[in-house]
Amino acid sequence: MIFRFATGGFAAACAATLSAVFLAAPQAQAQPAFPSKVIKVIVPVAPGGGADMVARMVTERMSQSLGTTIIIDNKAGGSGSIAAMEVARAAPDGYTLMQCFVATHSTNPAVLKLKYDPIADFAPVGMMAQTSNVLVVGEQSKARTLQEFLSLARAKPGVMNFSSAGSGSATHLIMEYLENQARVDLVHVPYKGASPALQDLLGGQVDAMFPSLTTALPYIKAGKLRALAVASFNRDPVLPDVPTVAEQGFPGFSAIQWWGLCAPAKTPEPVVARLNKALNEALALPDIKARLHEMAAEPMPVTPAQFESFLKAEVAKWTKLVSDTHLQIEQ
Repeated sequence: MIFRFATGGFAAACAATLSAVFLAAPQAQAQPAFPSKVIKVIVPVAPGGGADMVARMVTERMSQSLGTTIIIDNKAGGSGSIAAMEVARAAPDGYTLMQCFVATHSTNPAVLKLKYDPIADFAPVGMMAQTSNVLVVGEQSKARTLQEFLSLARAKPGVMNFSSAGSGSATHLIMEYLENQARVDLVHVPYKGASPALQDLLGGQVDAMFPSLTTALPYIKAGKLRALAVASFNRDPVLPDVPTVAEQGFPGFSAIQWWGLCAPAKTPEPVVARLNKALNEALALPDIKARLHEMAAEPMPVTPAQFESFLKAEVAKWTKLVSDTHLQIEQ
């Protein structure tokens, strides 16, 4: 067989094509593997609260697995919606993430008009942990049980107040739920994050709060806060003597606090998978498990697909709750 080489214009075209191929190959190979630079995780609450502590603990170990630095950027406000909007609009390359949690991806969508879609605008990476929510009052409070607290509230309708991490947050919505079920009237005092809300409770400026047990536990142990009830299905093993809201006259009452990791929508699947692997490896470490347990939190390793299903169920649950109880949320 005789091979004849093309000549003239066709040869020039072939040569140009081959040159383009060979020039493109090194460029394609030059694409750095993920991650090749610093990753930023935006935490939608003020520093010092339970969410912030969990984020810093978990991402510190993730950075070791990924071989890069992960920095925390706290951006409180709007019950987490400010941080969520920033991440939803960020480049989908895996270098800007957020600690999504019950407010940003469960309760906010049920009660607020948002400029982001909790499902369509994000790529779920995985869950970090979950914990109970706990009704607490300051050490100066006369209430020592949930029923005593409700009796005081009924005696002074519209006088007793409660703090929250922001309008539409879990700490807000759970208390609104309790008000609806118990037929009491409390004044809502929103803050930019759980930490400042808790500080005013400790200082006596507000009467009660429904924070995560992770946030409240150190103060409960120190005797500065009194736990009246937990909002989980069952009693929390960290506080076995504190009854649930359900067993104190409100069957079916249940709400948990959870934290996860979300990326902007359209983040490449291999990048999401790499982040999920690093996250779950961190959660499997004995020291992380022990530290989470000390904080009354439970590690929740899941796949991105499982996390997406969880988020969809959460939005549906809280939306139905708001509809069924006719809760009116003031922004």
